[in-house]
Amino acid sequence: MDITAASALWFLPFVAPICLWVCYTDMKWMKITNRTVAVLAAVFALVGLVALPLDVYLWRWTHLLAVLVAGVALHAGGAFGAGDAKFAAAAAPFIHLGDLRLLLVLFVATLLAAFVAHRGARAIGLNRLAPDWVSWTSGSRFPMGLALGGTLTLYLAFGIAFGR
Repeated sequence: MDITAASALWFLPFVAPICLWVCYTDMKWMKITNRTVAVLAAVFALVGLVALPLDVYLWRWTHLLAVLVAGVALHAGGAFGAGDAKFAAAAAPFIHLGDLRLLLVLFVATLLAAFVAHRGARAIGLNRLAPDWVSWTSGSRFPMGLALGGTLTLYLAFGIAFGR
């Protein structure tokens, strides 16, 4: 992994609770709020100044813009929710560009696991534990925040363990 263990260690304690909140709110209401996305971006804005060299920190903001443009296009095409696109954009600065291929593999694995777990829980009746969650009755729609939040958290955790 190209992310440094030190930067991942700086980011993870602040990012993990936000990602857990995103998983919860997306399952409960099928929404990732603007406030949550703003808090994630603010964490990068503040902690990134300590966790990264200044030139790297400044360059990472372009990741946010690039992913936001891609997310808006995916949302316009109906492939992604608006909250998902905004969350992915806010998460992008935390990712080292050299880890992009690894991140995509991690995202696919997390997405498959989240999908199977969510649909499996619904199929065996675990949805009765939280009957008011919108994601249980959303038809073919899936709470992508479950996979997006999980991916960012796992990436940073792996960065601590395997980063340079």
